[in-house]
Amino acid sequence: MTAPFRFPRFFVTNPSPCPYLPGRSERKVFTELSGDNASELNDALGRIGFRRSQNVAYRPSCTDCTACVSVRVVTQQFQPNATQRKLLRRNEDLVISACKPWSTEEQFALLQRYLNARHAGGGMTEMDEMDFADMVEQTPVDTQIVEYREPGVDGRVGKLVGACLTDRQGDGLSMIYSFFDTQLPHRPGLGNFIIMDHILRAAAAGLPYVYLGYWVKGSARMQYKVRYQPLEKLGRDGWTRFDPVEGDAALSEAPASSSSPRQVELATILRK
Repeated sequence: MTAPFRFPRFFVTNPSPCPYLPGRSERKVFTELSGDNASELNDALGRIGFRRSQNVAYRPSCTDCTACVSVRVVTQQFQPNATQRKLLRRNEDLVISACKPWSTEEQFALLQRYLNARHAGGGMTEMDEMDFADMVEQTPVDTQIVEYREPGVDGRVGKLVGACLTDRQGDGLSMIYSFFDTQLPHRPGLGNFIIMDHILRAAAAGLPYVYLGYWVKGSARMQYKVRYQPLEKLGRDGWTRFDPVEGDAALSEAPASSSSPRQVELATILRK
């Protein structure tokens, strides 16, 4: 006889400054992922716009703003354009490994270089090795950290140039957080390559979607997500196709954000 299913308890954070849109505040609703049903709950919540951070699932719950929109790529219909095909060819020599969610010093060093280059002054730059280990290893669901390495020489393991913490859900891959070496002139666009690799990886596994998190209306930093078509967005009527023209129009209506990236670790959520 199986244990009865316990309906999750949801909590709401106090308002705090929005990390994407200046002058606005954000709130999040969240619940704990634990027990034998953690994967099923994470899958169900993922389909209605929740994201995972360690053993917490969360989504925006702002009272006066709906700028954050969940988006996902339809993997089986994705056709890379000419620029994307060139990027795939440029990085086809990378050695890609889906590893168990164990943090390493090499991964942490790469993350630090990435944050200092792309998000200097952001909240995640304060992470130490223990914080990073918690981010990677505290997971109640099927999680991998996908590593991207340059080819090795003389039998030695090649240099780590990218990584992505990734959940496998029932209907797709959810990219939790990716980071990469920004100082490689021969490998521009590594972040875009990591996304495309996940799309192709999911399609090969028969998974229909890759979840990219939130596209934020009015934030230029989030515009890159509309490059991966066909894209779906979550709205009141469920998941519908996302029109890139709509994204361009939205950007002309509001100023771009220069705020630091969202940090949604468990400790951050519970402090609010």
